Amino acid sequence: MLNEERIILMTQMASYEANEGKKNVAIGSYFRSDYIGWQVLKSIISATIAFVVVFAMYIFYDFEIFMMEIYKMDLLEFAKNVLSNYLKTVGIYALISYLVYSFRYSRAKKSLRLYYMNLHKLAGMYKSGRS
Repeated sequence: MLNEERIILMTQMASYEANEGKKNVAIGSYFRSDYIGWQVLKSIISATIAFVVVFAMYIFYDFEIFMMEIYKMDLLEFAKNVLSNYLKTVGIYALISYLVYSFRYSRAKKSLRLYYMNLHKLAGMYKSGRS
């Protein structure tokens, strides 16, 4: 005779493995600091690329006016403003990324703990001989 409780548990675990389990196992294979650090580093690189693209679009939008005013402006002050805006943008983006990936890591670890607990429970069902 089939054990209905064991079948339900196995179905839930198979569904988890097929869907979010793959991502959670990949996340769970990292240490917390390694996972978050790697994700924040990728976010900083992405933010840098985005900032450069937006800045280039800003400059090229009115390139003729920019070239006429470049001789009148204080280039050191302009560079400081650009660098300041870059650091603010990347800093905010890195902080948001840190918070998001910290939450994802803790949620994945919690989900994996529940999965491993269910695995242990299933193994106990087989050891006890409940069919």
